[in-house]
Amino acid sequence: MHFLVYTRTGCHLCEDAWTLLEDAQESHGFSLEAIDVDSDPELVTQFGECVPVVVVDGKVRFRGQVNPVLLKRLLN
Repeated sequence: MHFLVYTRTGCHLCEDAWTLLEDAQESHGFSLEAIDVDSDPELVTQFGECVPVVVVDGKVRFRGQVNPVLLKRLLN
């Protein structure tokens, strides 16, 4: 599985999501990547203030926050 997190510097929800995903990565071994939306004007237009956005294998799974219960279901 590949997790891609669209994030932004200084976003506490993004930091919380990243920490949760890093913890899950240790036990499930998926790849984890972050992209700062502010690095690309098109991403700013696409996501605006709605970060983090977590994409798993090409499909958006979480917006705004990562639900730990749904994450566990997804990984199992």
